[in-house]
Amino acid sequence: MWRYWVGAAAAMLLMGAGFLLFHSTAQELPPPPPARAAAPLPTVAASRKAPQPPRADERTREEKRFDRYDKDHNDLISRAERMAPRRKQFAKLDTDHDGKLSFDEWAITTTQVFDKADADHNNVLTRAEFATTRRKSKPKPKCACK
Repeated sequence: MWRYWVGAAAAMLLMGAGFLLFHSTAQELPPPPPARAAAPLPTVAASRKAPQPPRADERTREEKRFDRYDKDHNDLISRAERMAPRRKQFAKLDTDHDGKLSFDEWAITTTQVFDKADADHNNVLTRAEFATTRRKSKPKPKCACK
Protein backbone atom coordinates (compact mmCIF):
# COMPACT_ATOMS: atom_id res chain seq x y z
CA MET A 1 0.00 0.00 0.00
CA TRP A 2 2.90 2.31 0.73
CA ARG A 3 3.93 2.03 -2.94
CA TYR A 4 0.70 3.72 -3.99
CA TRP A 5 1.32 6.61 -1.60
CA VAL A 6 4.88 7.05 -2.81
CA GLY A 7 3.72 6.97 -6.45
CA ALA A 8 0.98 9.53 -5.78
CA ALA A 9 3.43 11.84 -3.95
CA ALA A 10 5.94 11.56 -6.83
CA ALA A 11 3.24 12.37 -9.36
CA MET A 12 2.16 15.43 -7.34
CA LEU A 13 5.77 16.64 -7.11
CA LEU A 14 6.25 16.24 -10.87
CA MET A 15 3.02 18.13 -11.60
CA GLY A 16 4.05 20.94 -9.24
CA ALA A 17 7.51 21.19 -10.84
CA GLY A 18 5.96 21.27 -14.33
CA PHE A 19 3.52 24.00 -13.25
CA LEU A 20 6.32 26.17 -11.84
CA LEU A 21 8.50 25.60 -14.91
CA PHE A 22 5.67 26.49 -17.26
CA HIS A 23 4.84 29.72 -15.45
CA SER A 24 8.47 30.80 -15.10
CA THR A 25 9.31 30.35 -18.82
CA ALA A 26 6.06 31.86 -20.05
CA GLN A 27 6.87 35.21 -18.41
CA GLU A 28 10.46 35.34 -19.76
CA LEU A 29 9.57 34.96 -23.46
CA PRO A 30 9.79 38.18 -25.51
CA PRO A 31 6.67 39.35 -27.33
CA PRO A 32 6.32 38.17 -30.95
CA PRO A 33 7.59 40.57 -33.66
CA PRO A 34 5.03 42.60 -35.58
CA ALA A 35 3.71 41.14 -38.83
CA ARG A 36 5.44 42.18 -42.05
CA ALA A 37 3.73 43.69 -45.04
CA ALA A 38 2.71 41.22 -47.74
CA ALA A 39 5.24 40.70 -50.55
CA PRO A 40 4.18 42.03 -53.98
CA LEU A 41 2.79 39.48 -56.42
CA PRO A 42 5.07 38.50 -59.33
CA THR A 43 4.39 40.26 -62.60
CA VAL A 44 3.05 38.52 -65.68
CA ALA A 45 6.38 38.92 -67.50
CA ALA A 46 8.24 37.17 -64.69
CA SER A 47 5.85 34.22 -64.75
CA ARG A 48 6.33 33.75 -68.52
CA LYS A 49 10.08 33.34 -68.10
CA ALA A 50 9.80 30.53 -65.56
CA PRO A 51 10.40 27.10 -67.15
CA GLN A 52 7.52 24.65 -67.04
CA PRO A 53 8.13 21.34 -65.28
CA PRO A 54 8.00 18.22 -67.48
CA ARG A 55 4.57 16.70 -67.80
CA ALA A 56 3.94 13.17 -66.66
CA ASP A 57 2.27 10.63 -68.90
CA GLU A 58 -1.46 11.11 -68.39
CA ARG A 59 -2.44 7.63 -69.46
CA THR A 60 -4.18 5.81 -66.67
CA ARG A 61 -3.24 2.41 -65.39
CA GLU A 62 -6.17 0.82 -67.21
CA GLU A 63 -5.22 2.47 -70.50
CA LYS A 64 -1.70 1.07 -70.18
CA ARG A 65 -3.10 -2.39 -69.41
CA PHE A 66 -5.43 -2.13 -72.42
CA ASP A 67 -2.49 -1.19 -74.67
CA ARG A 68 -0.51 -4.23 -73.51
CA TYR A 69 -3.27 -6.54 -74.77
CA ASP A 70 -4.05 -4.58 -77.96
CA LYS A 71 -1.16 -5.91 -80.06
CA ASP A 72 -2.43 -4.62 -83.44
CA HIS A 73 -3.20 -1.11 -82.02
CA ASN A 74 -6.73 -0.89 -83.45
CA ASP A 75 -8.28 0.09 -80.08
CA LEU A 76 -10.08 -3.26 -79.95
CA ILE A 77 -9.05 -6.39 -78.08
CA SER A 78 -9.97 -9.60 -79.87
CA ARG A 79 -10.39 -12.92 -78.11
CA ALA A 80 -7.09 -14.10 -79.62
CA GLU A 81 -5.26 -11.04 -78.25
CA ARG A 82 -6.76 -11.54 -74.81
CA MET A 83 -5.93 -15.25 -74.71
CA ALA A 84 -2.41 -14.98 -76.24
CA PRO A 85 -0.50 -14.90 -72.91
CA ARG A 86 -2.38 -17.96 -71.66
CA ARG A 87 -1.85 -19.79 -74.95
CA LYS A 88 1.89 -19.21 -74.63
CA GLN A 89 1.88 -20.61 -71.08
CA PHE A 90 -0.24 -23.58 -72.22
CA ALA A 91 2.15 -24.26 -75.12
CA LYS A 92 5.09 -24.36 -72.71
CA LEU A 93 3.32 -27.00 -70.60
CA ASP A 94 1.98 -29.07 -73.54
CA THR A 95 5.21 -30.96 -74.22
CA ASP A 96 3.76 -33.50 -76.69
CA HIS A 97 1.87 -30.74 -78.63
CA ASP A 98 -1.38 -32.66 -78.85
CA GLY A 99 -3.49 -29.71 -77.65
CA LYS A 100 -4.37 -31.54 -74.45
CA LEU A 101 -2.76 -31.09 -71.09
CA SER A 102 -2.32 -34.35 -69.23
CA PHE A 103 -1.71 -34.48 -65.50
CA ASP A 104 1.96 -35.33 -66.02
CA GLU A 105 2.40 -32.36 -68.36
CA TRP A 106 0.67 -30.05 -65.88
CA ALA A 107 2.78 -31.33 -62.99
CA ILE A 108 6.01 -31.48 -65.00
CA THR A 109 8.03 -29.39 -62.53
CA THR A 110 7.02 -31.57 -59.60
CA THR A 111 7.69 -34.71 -61.63
CA GLN A 112 11.17 -33.49 -62.61
CA VAL A 113 12.01 -32.58 -59.01
CA PHE A 114 10.82 -36.01 -57.82
CA ASP A 115 12.79 -37.86 -60.50
CA LYS A 116 15.94 -35.87 -59.70
CA ALA A 117 15.58 -36.54 -55.95
CA ASP A 118 14.85 -40.26 -56.36
CA ALA A 119 18.49 -41.36 -56.53
CA ASP A 120 17.81 -45.13 -56.48
CA HIS A 121 14.83 -44.85 -58.94
CA ASN A 122 12.44 -46.94 -56.87
CA ASN A 123 9.60 -44.34 -57.07
CA VAL A 124 9.71 -43.56 -53.35
CA LEU A 125 11.67 -40.91 -51.48
CA THR A 126 13.55 -41.63 -48.28
CA ARG A 127 14.10 -38.86 -45.73
CA ALA A 128 17.56 -38.19 -47.13
CA GLU A 129 16.25 -38.04 -50.72
CA PHE A 130 13.36 -35.80 -49.69
CA ALA A 131 15.78 -33.41 -47.99
CA THR A 132 17.32 -32.69 -51.42
CA THR A 133 14.00 -31.21 -52.65
CA ARG A 134 14.22 -28.32 -50.19
CA ARG A 135 14.04 -24.95 -51.90
CA LYS A 136 17.23 -22.98 -51.84
CA SER A 137 16.50 -19.49 -50.55
CA LYS A 138 18.30 -16.64 -52.23
CA PRO A 139 20.67 -14.77 -49.94
CA LYS A 140 19.53 -11.32 -49.00
CA PRO A 141 21.51 -8.65 -50.79
CA LYS A 142 23.96 -6.70 -48.69
CA CYS A 143 23.22 -3.03 -48.24
CA ALA A 144 25.35 -0.94 -50.61
CA CYS A 145 24.68 2.23 -48.65
CA LYS A 146 27.59 4.54 -48.01
